[in-house]
Amino acid sequence: MVLEYEAVLVRQARSLGLTRRDISDVLDYVCSVARRQAIFFLWRPRLRDPGDDMVLEAAVAAGARYIVTFNKRDFESGHPLPVRLATPQEFLHTIGVLK
Repeated sequence: MVLEYEAVLVRQARSLGLTRRDISDVLDYVCSVARRQAIFFLWRPRLRDPGDDMVLEAAVAAGARYIVTFNKRDFESGHPLPVRLATPQEFLHTIGVLK
């Protein structure tokens, strides 16, 4: 997952105004607060993108209630998912950060 985050941050660095050092700091923080989770590959293949399957598997294995993504469409497989999908804005509304 960290490599996936890094790839996205590097790809979007200019539009986000991030330096290489910023990206390293973000990834270091994520790793410092993350919890290792064993993954059991019971969900593959379910989605079009194998990277999205990896996110789904991690969410299910960790007991997550939400997958927060700008790409909800990529997770819509025609089958009900065991977690809810939300954009960052929708999620922040759900947890009461945004009104």
